[in-house]
Amino acid sequence: ELLEMVSKGGGESAIVRHTQRNKKLFVRERLKLLLDDEPFLELSPLAGLNMPYGDVPAAGCLTGIGKICGVWCVVMANDATVKGGTIYPIGVKKQLRAQEIAMQNRLLSVYLVDSGGAFLPLQSELFPDKLHGGRVFYNEAIMSAMRIPQVAVVCGSCVAGGAYVPTMAEEAVIIDKIGTLFLGGPPLVKAATGEYVSAEDLGGAKLHSEVSGCTDHFAASEKEAYECIRNVISTLNYDPLPEDVTEPDAPLYSSHELLGLAPHDYRYTLPVKLILSRLMDGSRFQEFKANYGTTLVTGFGHVEGHLVGIVASNGELSHDASLKGCHFVQLCSQRSIPLLFLQNTAPHTAEPTSISQAEAHSNRLKAQASMMAAVACAAVPKITIVIGGSYGSESYVMCGRSFSPNFLFLWPNARVALVDSRHFSLVPRAGDSDCAGDESELKHLKEKLEEESSAFYSSARLWDDGVILPQNTRKV
Repeated sequence: ELLEMVSKGGGESAIVRHTQRNKKLFVRERLKLLLDDEPFLELSPLAGLNMPYGDVPAAGCLTGIGKICGVWCVVMANDATVKGGTIYPIGVKKQLRAQEIAMQNRLLSVYLVDSGGAFLPLQSELFPDKLHGGRVFYNEAIMSAMRIPQVAVVCGSCVAGGAYVPTMAEEAVIIDKIGTLFLGGPPLVKAATGEYVSAEDLGGAKLHSEVSGCTDHFAASEKEAYECIRNVISTLNYDPLPEDVTEPDAPLYSSHELLGLAPHDYRYTLPVKLILSRLMDGSRFQEFKANYGTTLVTGFGHVEGHLVGIVASNGELSHDASLKGCHFVQLCSQRSIPLLFLQNTAPHTAEPTSISQAEAHSNRLKAQASMMAAVACAAVPKITIVIGGSYGSESYVMCGRSFSPNFLFLWPNARVALVDSRHFSLVPRAGDSDCAGDESELKHLKEKLEEESSAFYSSARLWDDGVILPQNTRKV
């Protein structure tokens, strides 16, 4: 339901205004014309959901990975039905994440620019810092130096900072009558000089194609523009990745059964091999150290034809499990095998109450620290799927967001938090003078933590790359 709502951008009336009054294509229609007829992975579609920017998801841009002329690309497209494509802080974060993916994976970048520029009332959250708006242009320069091609289509208003995006790209197409490009539009000119000037005269397609040279290709229509940019991409001499000709084996068990296996509560431990048997090619899995540290499952298998090392939670991360995980991650790093983490970490157990318990606790922490170091230093691609809980330090050991996995996805049932609020007791301690006050405060804290640990709260803030349905995990 949430994805369906988000797919409507700024809502039906905004789409009507965009398509009928302004004679422009909706952003998703643009992608259909641009992309090959293959799957498109939309990144963080729920970014901005229910955040305090009004009544619509406020990212104002759509990002994703797909193929154009057989070449894998990252696409960054403004959605002008959301506040005229105005950039909010979450939109900047989303665009920077897409550029990070492009740099990590050396993916061609395509910008579809239709933006009113930065939302000025929030300029202090948009402009000044290292990972704010200006970083988009810095990244464009760095990607050019890395010889990662970048192309752009000016398919609407391109104002202020948004004007730098297409002019810093290698090649840019501008669309007649709807594409405009300027630092300050006609209202600003009127306010500053008293002069009336049309958007077309100030920064239209003919001006930039014939006079300024800011754009390289003139398109009479949107359809022509996307044909043009596809032709540009076909001449970039950027080779498509080789594709495997053999079709990988499907799992022996239906991936739709993952809907019934998604853990709702860490207290009911689910053997993670039931999940692996529905993810791995042919349900084949070569387990590593099968009888040691069994609360972590490690081993090798293929997903969609790609060899991966699996690190999967199977209960509380014990001392032995952490040592096993450390050993296995180092093996994968040495052999250049990508790592796939399936995260369902248990919250911290109660604090130790005896010397022997304290020693065991310390040894477990030391082993976890060793695995953390191995995960951080492993020089291979890492993909993390949170299939259940992601709590505290164990989420770091299992390559949570702060350990920079190449991609991080959540199942809808996922919980991401420092602690699990369900661990808290609502019974005040004996001897407390203000029992009622303590109970009320604790109840409020539990409710807050419960809300903030939801997969949708996380994804709205771009702490991950999207909430995915369990049955789509292999495809994603």
